[in-house]
Amino acid sequence: MREIGAAIGTFARARWGLRFLDRDHLLQWQQRRIEHFLRDHLRRASFYRDFGGARLDQLPIVDKPAVLADFAAFNTCGISLDRAVDIALAAEWDRNFRPTLDGLTVGLSSGTSGTRGVFIVNAEERQRWAGLVLARLLTTASLRQIAQPWRPALRIAFFLRANSNLYETVASRRLQFAFHDLTEPLGGHVQRLNGASPHVLVAPPTVLRSLAAAALGGELRIAPAQVVSVAEVIEPDDRVEIERAFGVPLQEVYQATEGFLGVSCPAGRLHLNEEFLHIEPEWLDGEHRRFRPIVTDFTRTSQLVVRYRLDDVLRDAEGPCTCGRVTRSLDAVEGRSDDVLWWPSRIDRAPRQVFPDTVRRAMVLVSASVRDYRIEQRGQAWHVRIDADSADADSAQRAARREIEGLCSGLGLEPPVLRFEPWIEPPPLEKRRRIRCVDRPIAAEARA
Repeated sequence: MREIGAAIGTFARARWGLRFLDRDHLLQWQQRRIEHFLRDHLRRASFYRDFGGARLDQLPIVDKPAVLADFAAFNTCGISLDRAVDIALAAEWDRNFRPTLDGLTVGLSSGTSGTRGVFIVNAEERQRWAGLVLARLLTTASLRQIAQPWRPALRIAFFLRANSNLYETVASRRLQFAFHDLTEPLGGHVQRLNGASPHVLVAPPTVLRSLAAAALGGELRIAPAQVVSVAEVIEPDDRVEIERAFGVPLQEVYQATEGFLGVSCPAGRLHLNEEFLHIEPEWLDGEHRRFRPIVTDFTRTSQLVVRYRLDDVLRDAEGPCTCGRVTRSLDAVEGRSDDVLWWPSRIDRAPRQVFPDTVRRAMVLVSASVRDYRIEQRGQAWHVRIDADSADADSAQRAARREIEGLCSGLGLEPPVLRFEPWIEPPPLEKRRRIRCVDRPIAAEARA
């Protein structure tokens, strides 16, 4: 009963409460919650045993390698990394995601940065997560449908690499949750969707793009009231096609192993959930537009997330949002830190960052025949793969060269060595990463 109360209470606070007149009031309230969390919970994890009485800014910044190196020291349940990974991998292999570990839900990240993250949450935290997700994600019309018993239950179709007790928590008599396993062929999913007619469709943008193509081709016959992108960066061309196919604005959820970090508002901005998280920006540029977030979750007590530096690159939005929320809002989640490319300045040969969003904008201009692309920087060369019709392949490569060299010229950079390679279809469970720096140029490494 306590867990259910946590879901209802979090839902009410996130949906109707926790409204702040301005950002100063939010930060003052947030500081009180952080002080309470540090006083009552910090020292329960052995890593923080010697930090009693410390302020948040006096605590060390940690990252994924640090947490995985001593996983038990960062949770308050005595769970070792080996035990957590064993049960999570067993679920992955069996495709049975219901087992728990001492009552805890265990999950794995997809490992797009090379190392898979691990998380644990207790039953009360699962319910709080469910309350927050429903409050922030569902529209008024969707909530009204749940509340009116004479109407059909709200049906949500959820596409992900792995299911979890965390996601199943949202299911109820009035809220039907259907997990679609990405290991299965798309054709079977289309048939299931046609039979179920979900009201809410949730999937990574690459999957939504494929479903959009099926809808535009007449194979998929559904009319969801909400379409939500998760797990991957949304590319501009994907957004256009998805919204064209389903006729509704594409919503975005920003979630990581470290928690439910943000969700888009009706005005289209992605808001960070600062009513439940403290976010310190680690600025990556002199203009203070792009940053890596350092996250402290002052609501989680099973696995502590305290000054945890993420590898994501976020682009800050300018000015207040028209929706009225005073939490920090973003123009975009641009990708991971290793999505940033490096190239020398024409003036002094010093390495400069080329952020992924600027490269994406250039590639949008290449050709309408380009279905997909990959750019990997390996030292002095950019390796480029383009998925285009064979008849247009040469012209697409020439156009890509022109746009990339034009981009570098506009940024005052030397043009990179471009090596075009045949297109290879990525594995079905792999998160799409169109732009990635595998190896920095030696000059950039020396300067970093």
